[in-house]
Amino acid sequence: MRHVAVMSFTTALGIAAIFAVDFVDMIFISMLGQEELAAAVGYSGTLLFFTNAINIGLSIAAGSLVARSIGSQEIGNAREFATSVAIFAGLTGCIVPLMMLLNLSTLLSFLGADGITLSYAIRYCTIILPTMSFMGLAMTSMAVLRARGDAKRSMFVTLSGGVINAVLDPILIFGLEMGLDGAAWASVIARACMMVYALRIVIGKHTGFAVPTFTLFRRDFLAVSAIAAPAVMTNLATPVGNAIVTREIARFGTDAVAAMAVIGRLTPLAFAVVLALSGAIGQIVGQNFGARRFDRVSRALIAGLSFTGAYVLAVTVLLFLMRGPIANIFNATGEMRDLIFLFCGLLALLQFFNGTIFVCNASFNNLGKPLYSTLVNWGRHTLGTWPLVMIGSAMAGAAGVLIGQAVGGIVFAGVAVATAWRLTTHLSATAEIDEFAGEERLHEVTSRRNW
Repeated sequence: MRHVAVMSFTTALGIAAIFAVDFVDMIFISMLGQEELAAAVGYSGTLLFFTNAINIGLSIAAGSLVARSIGSQEIGNAREFATSVAIFAGLTGCIVPLMMLLNLSTLLSFLGADGITLSYAIRYCTIILPTMSFMGLAMTSMAVLRARGDAKRSMFVTLSGGVINAVLDPILIFGLEMGLDGAAWASVIARACMMVYALRIVIGKHTGFAVPTFTLFRRDFLAVSAIAAPAVMTNLATPVGNAIVTREIARFGTDAVAAMAVIGRLTPLAFAVVLALSGAIGQIVGQNFGARRFDRVSRALIAGLSFTGAYVLAVTVLLFLMRGPIANIFNATGEMRDLIFLFCGLLALLQFFNGTIFVCNASFNNLGKPLYSTLVNWGRHTLGTWPLVMIGSAMAGAAGVLIGQAVGGIVFAGVAVATAWRLTTHLSATAEIDEFAGEERLHEVTSRRNW
């Protein structure tokens, strides 16, 4: 539990810094006095979430492969795997944004954006999308640092990005009167700085990368793809679910979309520790799996779930007590205020089930079962989202959409826990059999030598 808590909180501080800046961004944009701007950020955030999901999937592959290599004392392999994933991240970060930019208007219109809101969203995405490769390399490097146990420096990478973004935001938005474009350019500069800083630490402090070559990339292609492809597919399920919700909630007007944009910024800020937990516990599971300490794998799973429950309960109480001031910051009235209040209570409490899925998926990815996490996540964000969102929309409008989205996590969290527990129990049982067989072989050899 101590290891889980330390790794989670150090990682969460950096994550919280980034999302705190996003939250402040939304406050600044709200101060410009146009609801369409806040709605544009909401639509853009849903689209940009797809690129972040891909980067997260690649960082999972880096963390898993490096952690397992270090656990089995194969330091050279750890460097080479880290390099191969970084090459993946760089190539993907160039190809995916290009495809999205060519179809930007169509994609945003599909989510429900139109009129002036659509034009704002297009401008915002056009500036930020080309920096996907920056974030991909930064996140891969941070995963390598966590896999090597250097959670503190990984935290500093995200903290530096958050500080740079926070400083530049008011300067560009208000000082240079760039408005929404200023917020976008502040993010671009922060991402570039994060990438440079992260690469410098991994290379300079840990010699964590090998020399990149095409031969190395080709050799590791299948090994990286075996984890990265399912991990990326797993993470793409989340923005697909968000797209379903965004499209449905757009039917209820700009106020509802603006509220969702605020909730979308508040959720990762409030629950940064839960998001960090999935990355932290993955490295713990991966190293112990590589070292064949399967008893610790089971203990890490239990500790992760217990930690999630305690944290979500504490944060929900805090959000409920602060719901009035939070709504006032954004000058929220009417339906926008009602939806923010709904989040700062029931919806926040139901984040426990999302956190449970995060923990189980991280375990699956690091135990060589990435397909399990893919199935759980896609089930949660399709069967566990679309029908319930539609039912909620018909019964309770915009509030019903958000409730339906949250309730869908309960069933799939239960499936994930049952599957993860069965998997870790099987590993422990296999380890005991192997240990017993090893002792029998040793006893037989000793008897023969004595004879």
